[in-house]
Amino acid sequence: MIHHVQLSCPAGSEDALRAFYTGVLGLAEIPKPPVLAARGGCWFRGHGIELHLGVEVDFRPARKAHPGLIWPDLDTLADRLTAAGRPVDWDDNFPGMRRFHTADCHGNRLEFLHPVDTEAQ
Repeated sequence: MIHHVQLSCPAGSEDALRAFYTGVLGLAEIPKPPVLAARGGCWFRGHGIELHLGVEVDFRPARKAHPGLIWPDLDTLADRLTAAGRPVDWDDNFPGMRRFHTADCHGNRLEFLHPVDTEAQ
């Protein structure tokens, strides 16, 4: 079982992170321990996942590596991402799953998935 996934972000980007991860995705920001909070970044939790965004001095977005996040309502999330100007790239090449890829406010790749109800087909 995985406790969390960490993604990188540039220094000073906490407001942009909050706007995306809380404002668009609807995750709750959780407090970082004070010793870690001094390093910058933010932590978020919701829908059974926890994401930590940590400052990386020579930040480059992860454009291939990504977390695959099970999400309860892909269509609603895709609509929110589109309304926020984020890309939504659907991909039906994963049998048994509906999924799409997007990028966060700094270009980190994110994959959102939901199991296909095979009995309804």
